[in-house]
Amino acid sequence: MNNVAFREKMEARTVLFAVNTLAYLRTVPYDVATKVIAFQLGKSASSIGANYHEANRAISRDDFAHKISISLKEANESVYWLKVVKGVLGESTQLQGLLQEALELRNLFQSILSSVKGRSTSTTPTSSTPNFLINSTTPNSSTPPL
Repeated sequence: MNNVAFREKMEARTVLFAVNTLAYLRTVPYDVATKVIAFQLGKSASSIGANYHEANRAISRDDFAHKISISLKEANESVYWLKVVKGVLGESTQLQGLLQEALELRNLFQSILSSVKGRSTSTTPTSSTPNFLINSTTPNSSTPPL
């Protein structure tokens, strides 16, 4: 599968995860406890795809990595809230499917992020590299290090 096909498949998959999660939350009985859970889960589940869509339209490699890291965090948060739902309401086939998909999305985003970060191993100092690392001296130098 090429990058474009993968990107399109992942975008569709993240939208479907958000839609399925929100549809599931409509079936959850409404009370004080589930209100908090539903709100948090709804936000994290829908944010995964929103940030992935943004990542695919990033203006730089760093921007892409940043958006993917947010998708990863939101997928991880969704896993957490789905486990809370399971603890409060018990197991269901629909809930297990959502949890499995959240885990798979989390693993995919972790893999994407690791791949992006692995490719950006540059020895050239960047604007974010602290000056003391750029200007440090070697032990054999006549000037002692700071």
